Amino acid sequence: MSHRLNRIARKLLTGTHALEPEISSRIVDMDSSGRVPDSLIDSLRTIGIFRMFVPAEAGGLELDLPSALTIIRTICRTDASIGWLCGISGLNAIFATHVPRGLYDRVYSRGPDVLIAGAAQPAGRAEPDSGGGFRVTGRWPYVSGCVHADWIQAFSVVADARADAAKKQSDVPDAPVITGLMAPASRWGIDDTWHVLGMKGTGSHHISLNDQHFSDEYFFDPAGGALFDGPLYQSPLHFLPLLHAAMSIGVAEAAMDDLVHLANTGLRQWRAAKPLGESEQFQIELGRLEAGINAARAYYEAQLDVHWQRAQAKTLNDKSLHTRGIQAAAWIAARCVKIADTCFALGGASTVYEASPLQRRLRDLRVMTQHAIVQPRQYASVGELLLSTSRPAAQG
Repeated sequence: MSHRLNRIARKLLTGTHALEPEISSRIVDMDSSGRVPDSLIDSLRTIGIFRMFVPAEAGGLELDLPSALTIIRTICRTDASIGWLCGISGLNAIFATHVPRGLYDRVYSRGPDVLIAGAAQPAGRAEPDSGGGFRVTGRWPYVSGCVHADWIQAFSVVADARADAAKKQSDVPDAPVITGLMAPASRWGIDDTWHVLGMKGTGSHHISLNDQHFSDEYFFDPAGGALFDGPLYQSPLHFLPLLHAAMSIGVAEAAMDDLVHLANTGLRQWRAAKPLGESEQFQIELGRLEAGINAARAYYEAQLDVHWQRAQAKTLNDKSLHTRGIQAAAWIAARCVKIADTCFALGGASTVYEASPLQRRLRDLRVMTQHAIVQPRQYASVGELLLSTSRPAAQG
C-alpha cells in the first residue's frame, strides 16, 4: 500500500533533495575522514531531520513511521552513511522517550534538534558509589554518529547487592540486571576504531568510560514504559527491522540508478558486440534486477503497513510481530546486497575504481548486512514461531 506524505513530510523531503548536490560532492571526503562533515550535520538539523521522531509535545515533528522511513530511504539513495545516521539517531530519539521525565527534559532542554547516539550491547559495568549513583567502566562498539552526538546512551551490567536482590525476584534468576545510562556526549571517550570496508562516514567508533561517576538521574530502566502516548513510542525495538529494510532498499535502488546511468553513457565493454545498454543479455539482467527490487519493496511495504496499523491500535508490543519484522528485514537485506552485487558485476571493469558509485553501494550494503538484526541466524526465531503455532493440541 503506497503511503501519502503530509505537508511536513513533503517539506522535509524537498529539503533532503536540495542537499543532494552537497552530499554527493563530499562523499570522497567522508570516506577518507570516516565522518560526515559538520556542515552537513548542521544542514540536516536545520531542515528538521533530527526532530522527525521527537514528540510534538517536546517540539518535535512526530512524523508517522511510513513518512519518516520514506525520507530516510531517500537520503540513503544519495549516501548510505548519512541515511544511516539519520535513521539511527531517529530510533534513539524514540528510545529516549522511555527514560525518566526529568532526564528526558534535560536531553531536550535546548530544543528538539538533538542527535542521540547509542550502543546496544551491555558492555559496561555499573558499580554503586558510596556517595550515590554509580561508577561506570566499559567499552561499547558500533556507536554510529558518536562524533556528532549531543547525548549518548549505553547499557551496563549492575554489580551490587541491589542487582542480586532483583535477580532473586526475577523469572530468570541467572540473567544479569541491566541499567541504561544516558549522558552528555562530552562525558564519553571515543576510541578511533572505525576503519572499515563500507559505511565509512557513519563514524561508528567504540565509546568508553573508565570509572566515571554518574548520579542516579542519568540512569534508566531499559524496560521502562514510554512517557508519551503516540503510536511511535510503544516499542522502539519493533521499528528497528523496518528501519534497516528501508535503508537497504534505498541503497539498492541507488545501485540500480547507477547501473542504468552507466549503460546510458554508451559504454561498450572490451570485445562486446554492442554497447552495454543495447545488449539483450544486459536488458534481461536489468529486468530481473527490477523484479527483485520490486519484490523487496512490496515485502517491506506490506510489513510496514502491518506494523504501523498495530502501532496505531496500541497492539504493537507483540513478540511474534517482532519476529515477522526481523524476518522481513533479513530477507530484504539479503536481496538488496544481491542486487548491488549484480549491478557491480554488470558494470564491468570500470566499477572497480573508487570513483565508481557502484563499488561504494556494494561495500555499504555488505557492511549493513553484518548488522545483528539481519543475520541469517534470525530465521531460527521464525522457524520456532512456525513450529509453536502448528503443533497439534495435546491429547487428553
